[in-house]
Amino acid sequence: MKISEQPIWLVGFRPFFALAFLAGALLPIAWVLMFSGKLPAPQASFSPVQWHAHEMLFGFGWAVLGGFMLTATKNWVKIRGYHGPLLMMLVLFWLVERGGMWFAGSLSPMTFAITNNLFLATIIAMLLWTLLHHRENDSYRSENWAFLIILPLFVVAKQFLLSEAYFAAGSGMAIALFRMAFLVMLERTLTQFMTNVFQVAILRNIWLDRSIKLLALVFVAEGFLPRTLVGGAALLLALLLLFRLAFWKPLLAMRRLDLGIMYLGYLGIVAQLLIEFVNTVMAVAWVGSVSVHVFTFGVMGLIIPAMLTRICNGHTGRKVIFGGLDKAALWIMMAGFVARIVMPQLAPRLYMRWIDLAAFCWFASFALLAWRYIPFLLAARVDGKEH
Repeated sequence: MKISEQPIWLVGFRPFFALAFLAGALLPIAWVLMFSGKLPAPQASFSPVQWHAHEMLFGFGWAVLGGFMLTATKNWVKIRGYHGPLLMMLVLFWLVERGGMWFAGSLSPMTFAITNNLFLATIIAMLLWTLLHHRENDSYRSENWAFLIILPLFVVAKQFLLSEAYFAAGSGMAIALFRMAFLVMLERTLTQFMTNVFQVAILRNIWLDRSIKLLALVFVAEGFLPRTLVGGAALLLALLLLFRLAFWKPLLAMRRLDLGIMYLGYLGIVAQLLIEFVNTVMAVAWVGSVSVHVFTFGVMGLIIPAMLTRICNGHTGRKVIFGGLDKAALWIMMAGFVARIVMPQLAPRLYMRWIDLAAFCWFASFALLAWRYIPFLLAARVDGKEH
């Protein structure tokens, strides 16, 4: 069997979720070592904080989003999907970007620009081609306009993020784009999960759903808008999300950890928006970058492990059952959220210890999932299907 025909190269989620597990385990540890001065920061035009933000959002985050989108889009439009050499090329580009970010100081500006944009530009072009070329067969044709808008904007956010002058705007834009992707994903998956698990329907109103997504788009430009406008939009979006949640049977969902944690991630989006609103109307002495980390820990950190667990089981032909290690990974990540967000506000003098503990929780959660699921990703489906 050729290398390109190995199971890992049959569908997009396999190599990219493996990379996400490894990046999720290693990148936070690298950051705390760098933050404490035990590991030299990359010598580059960008700061260590920019490196950390970029690697968590465009390294780890896009390993997850890329693997999800490569798999989901082929199912939406009913085609074979990218595999083999094309998938190997994308993984190579992702790895080149990681190396370019670390050795940026040794690269010419042109070389760095190429290595830093090759993966994202290529995968976005491939995803857009899939959605546009096969649009007539798209089972979510009326909703996927959101991805047609946000995917190219990730390239813009990336440039701002690594710019000293526009770092805050780039960080806000990247978070807004990931928020939009999560909102679209939660609408679709929670509807399906609640039906399959509890045989109940949750509210799906086209005008409410569309209003939420259109309002969420405002935050892509939040770095360039008046703070009062951003605060008002954040409050309105949070209220719309809470109104919809009231009809999504959250108390029923909380009976199951695997579903309840998705709802907690949804509430993480609401919490981050409310913090953004509060920050525009009063000066709050938060300890640490609370708004950013409510999103990274409270949304990405809670939703992504549960999502990867479901896909790694279901798409390798197994029953979607959360075992003891899966649940342990989710509880560890929730502990990480408390350590990173709550404890610094209560005991700020121990701030560095809370950072260390939060990073360890992130590492432990993804290390457990890597140990459990990378073997699944490397092996053929257990149900005999090809991909």
